[in-house]
Amino acid sequence: MLKRLQSLVKQGGLRQLDYQFAKFVAQRSPGEDAPLVALVAALASHELGKGHVCLKLDRVRADSLFGLPPSLSVALLDGMSDPTQWLARLRHVAVVSDMSGAGRQARPQATPLILQDGRLYLHRYWHFEQLVAGKLQSAALANEAFSAGGDIMPAVLDMLFPRTYTYLYQALRQLDKEPLSAEQAQQQRQREVCDKLDVVYPQTLDWGCIDRVLTSASRAEELKELDTLVPAAACLNWQKVAAAVAITRQFAVISGGPGTGKTTTVAKLLAALVMQADHRSQGDEEAIPTIKLVAPTGKAAARLTESIGLAVQSLPVDPRIRALIPTQSSTLHRLLGAVPNQVDFRHNKDNPLHLDVLVVDEASMVDLSMMARLLDAMPPHAKLILLGDKDQLSSVEAGAVLGDICAFSKQGYSAEHAQQLSRLTGYQLAGGNDSGVLVSAIADSLCMLRKSYRFHAESGIGQLAKAINMGEPALVDQVCTRGYKDIKVASLSADSYKDMIHKTVTFYRDYLDAIEHKKSPKEVLDAFAAVRLLCALREGDFGVSGLNQRIERELGQIGKISQTEDTWYVGRPVMITRNDHGLGLYNGDIGIAMMDETVDPAKPHMRVFFDMPDGTIRSVLPSRLPEHETVYAMTIHKSQGSEFADTLMVLPADFSPILTRELVYTGVTRAKARLYLYAQPEVIQRSVKRRTERASGLADLLG
Repeated sequence: MLKRLQSLVKQGGLRQLDYQFAKFVAQRSPGEDAPLVALVAALASHELGKGHVCLKLDRVRADSLFGLPPSLSVALLDGMSDPTQWLARLRHVAVVSDMSGAGRQARPQATPLILQDGRLYLHRYWHFEQLVAGKLQSAALANEAFSAGGDIMPAVLDMLFPRTYTYLYQALRQLDKEPLSAEQAQQQRQREVCDKLDVVYPQTLDWGCIDRVLTSASRAEELKELDTLVPAAACLNWQKVAAAVAITRQFAVISGGPGTGKTTTVAKLLAALVMQADHRSQGDEEAIPTIKLVAPTGKAAARLTESIGLAVQSLPVDPRIRALIPTQSSTLHRLLGAVPNQVDFRHNKDNPLHLDVLVVDEASMVDLSMMARLLDAMPPHAKLILLGDKDQLSSVEAGAVLGDICAFSKQGYSAEHAQQLSRLTGYQLAGGNDSGVLVSAIADSLCMLRKSYRFHAESGIGQLAKAINMGEPALVDQVCTRGYKDIKVASLSADSYKDMIHKTVTFYRDYLDAIEHKKSPKEVLDAFAAVRLLCALREGDFGVSGLNQRIERELGQIGKISQTEDTWYVGRPVMITRNDHGLGLYNGDIGIAMMDETVDPAKPHMRVFFDMPDGTIRSVLPSRLPEHETVYAMTIHKSQGSEFADTLMVLPADFSPILTRELVYTGVTRAKARLYLYAQPEVIQRSVKRRTERASGLADLLG
């Protein structure tokens, strides 16, 4: 069996790491079970490399091992028992601890493999999953601190989420300009009221009286009569509900697509928590909770710092309260205290983090290992709030923690929790469900934001993202061909490929012009961050490496960059690909090479400038940079946590297994203003049909 696996390594179907692990385990399992142990160990390690936390034994098929063609897969099993018999045999193997049902041990032995409920784990990842499940179940309980000071929260939430009529009034005035019949205009006014005031029970309203107010109002303030005619009980603002959920629970998840207001919601939530503590302590600032903001990457942390800073400044609260809300964010690595050349962090269960509230943005990017280490370092009393889009790509490493958690949103809220949220928000929230399934504490800790404030009905980006999420290829095709102004879709051809390169080069002229005109590093970095070319692949004409070379060549031909034999040139954008804790640069951080004249204007020297999460600019000598790569084009995976005003996206000409619904959705939703999509229609359709699945036992454990 080891010879067969080694042959598979030479063919490129198996990693050397998978083979070495199989060899290590098999050598500790002498006897007739050694071939089976070698094979399942290789499979478990192989699955981990593809992002799966475990190997689900009931899904192993004799004709599809390691993604091999059926004939080669069957040949690999020559002389072996059928996969349906593996589970029973593995329960009695010395290198496997059985943690299933009746065979469950008090604690697993120090074996490299763990078996639980038909899932085979590497020991470390079984431990990570158990830790995450246990910590989240303990934290997903009603927050005891809420009971003290909870009586002021309905008024606080009403103040933080006020009803405003400005947008409704503007929409009404716009309707006056449209050539509509009286009946059409009345119907459109009702739709605008439902949209702008979040009405979910329109049948309970007196639309005759409401319409008289709408048609007679000559300014926004005159719409205040709707406070009575459209009561809160007929409406449902999910942002306000999300804040109420997070206030009442020690652990909460706020998930939503682009533009649904996750950052705005969390800014108001933090204000509510500060006001609650301020009320309890009667103004004692030492009692204000210590709040930390983090994201998985430096770019995501910088975006969080910027967006939450703007959100906090616009809060309708006392300046003293506003000053107590932090706006600076950091990366998870910096928060936990990364130790050079070690996988462990300074903060752990024996040295917990010093905080009371932790907000983690872009939580879909957090893998199982990192989530385990984060939860292990959380103080027992602290509140954890995860923000993210459950429909985005899962983490690059193993696990899909946010997706596993958000699967419980289908349960709805328990009756008791729904009543509590109704008292806090004034809305009518239904509790319980028709299935008879007991609502879990995890479900009570979730809130899905449903309304996008960035993408309206005329937004092609928003409609395309929605169609992709629904997994409807025909609907995706309709959106692509409907002629929306903010999306341009082109099939791949020699001409469209040339147009894509030319358009990308034209966009990048802006940041290079900023360098020529000696703009500040901050202005140059902002200009570069306004556009990006995204790819699904790394290699080939449609991959990062090929496209970076073509863009560099064309920029050189038009004289915007001066390439020599040296790799470095003024204007070269690079992305860090390996963490360097000493420099404070992490995987995904982006910098641009520019001449530094601050020390000696007569003798400028080249440095690479980075926009740090705290808003400062750091420069590093090119020779000191950790591993990096040119980044005119980048993979969709690497773009997570970023947004670009102009986003160009190219998919390969032929379908590849890497193409999934989540990948396409993530790429599309990086666009803030305009999306240029270059792909074959059949490739888009096949990608949209294919969902990413990560084998895991976390949802079962949480349930």
